[in-house]
Amino acid sequence: MTTVASAIGAALARAGVRTAFGLVGSGNFHVTNALTAAGARFIAARHEGGAAVMADAYARVSGQLGVLSVHQGPGLTNALTGIAEAAKSRTPLLVLAPAATHPRSNFYLDEAALAEAIGARLVRVGSAATAAADLTCAYQLAVSERRTVLLGLPLDVETEPSPPFALPAARPAAACEPEPDVASALADALLSAQRPVFIAGRGARGAKAEIVQLAERTGALLATSAVARGLFRDVPFNLDVSGGFATPAAADLIRGADLLVGWGCGLNMWTLRQGTLVGGGTTVAQVDVDPAAIGAHHRVNLGLVGDAAATARAVQRELDRRAAGSQPGYRSDAVAKRLAAESRWRDVPYQERSEAGRIDPRTLSIALDRLLPAERTVAIDSGNFMGYPAMFLEVPDAEGFVFTQAFQSVGLGLASAIGAAVARPDRLAVAALGDGGALMGIAELETAVRLGIDLLVVVYNDEAYGAEVHHFGPDGHPLEHVTFPPVDIAAIASGFGCASVTVRAPSDLGAVARWLAGSRDRPFVVDAKVARGEPSWWLAEAFRGH
Repeated sequence: MTTVASAIGAALARAGVRTAFGLVGSGNFHVTNALTAAGARFIAARHEGGAAVMADAYARVSGQLGVLSVHQGPGLTNALTGIAEAAKSRTPLLVLAPAATHPRSNFYLDEAALAEAIGARLVRVGSAATAAADLTCAYQLAVSERRTVLLGLPLDVETEPSPPFALPAARPAAACEPEPDVASALADALLSAQRPVFIAGRGARGAKAEIVQLAERTGALLATSAVARGLFRDVPFNLDVSGGFATPAAADLIRGADLLVGWGCGLNMWTLRQGTLVGGGTTVAQVDVDPAAIGAHHRVNLGLVGDAAATARAVQRELDRRAAGSQPGYRSDAVAKRLAAESRWRDVPYQERSEAGRIDPRTLSIALDRLLPAERTVAIDSGNFMGYPAMFLEVPDAEGFVFTQAFQSVGLGLASAIGAAVARPDRLAVAALGDGGALMGIAELETAVRLGIDLLVVVYNDEAYGAEVHHFGPDGHPLEHVTFPPVDIAAIASGFGCASVTVRAPSDLGAVARWLAGSRDRPFVVDAKVARGEPSWWLAEAFRGH
């Protein structure tokens, strides 16, 4: 007779879980071993925080359920930042969370309170008799509703005898359509609009074809939130990212829209630049499966509760019913020419920042973009530097961009890149980090070396928490708590077993070119000493929301 822990691990593997992340302690030892014995791969990280972020990124890139296995008590609390990021991003993530049940245990935690505090769901396994039903509930919540779920595994229940059991197939999320009159209202708005713009978020990543088809018919320009960057790559009239990262041309065109439609997109302060990208007379429509999301961040004239793809199809049918033909909308030769000349940040002229022994982060990013293979996955950490790799490094599609910024935590970028690389080993993983974030998560370099991951780590090293320097420095505040002496990150990386180089000028990138052309049998770390004189262009905008 197996135990509850063993039955749960085996059932998850039989249900299709092929990869899990975590650290193993006494509480999750048996459930993790059962997972791997049944065919799943376990990625052992060096810290639970890194493991949680790896599982999140793996789910984002692969489209599969992310699974995280942690020890009771501190194993869970160590992972909380990564779990919170996943919960805020609606990542389908299942956390195997063993639990001490006696309040006097030093491992005791109120898991229900923790889950509620970070926006996750808790499903507790009550007994051997209910284990199959409890696991099924947690699994369905995570997969069908795209939720981050803690599966509470009381230690005494884990050891109860249990026969093997199987999970039923996850119910696919229903393709929810908006009410016919609401779809008709969006059709009205599109037919009357002269300058429509569509902004797609992460909730629209499975609806590319339908949104593009509707945009072509109605003359809409296409943009994405930052997290969905790459969705419309190589599609005509693509503005790339809306919001603080938008190019001047994109921002100007979005601001000129008379109809703005958000597709699975929160239309938050980042995506709309505190609302400054919305004209006073612009009609705003928002499509989302969650009724509570509509109008949560910005005024909405028309809200449509529905799946992005199903809603786009419903509007197409309404246009067909009216025998409405295609219309030019915002798509003109003049707009096409402008986008051809100004749609990328590398097309925007800039004055090189001259600083002895330091490279302009734009120059660095443009040079790297030219060196890197097209098939890549770019994972971005948080910080003053982040706009440069986020916008100057091209990505092949939405799955090629991992932007773990829902919680805006520094230190998640390296683990994100590792999780993404596990999901897509056919692509070079690129981790773009600041020096603060690199040093926070640096233990996971050992994980990358141990796994033999095809990984390039680029550290934009200004020897400071640059966001705080540029936010508080101009007002004369002391900065000794946010600036640091030089650290040789290249040498540290070599100690972990990585190849590395310090970059102070474009000519130093020859080492990167040679690594790219070679066997790439170990990760490569670029310690780029970047110019520090100015804040990144999006920083002042970002701090307005604080």
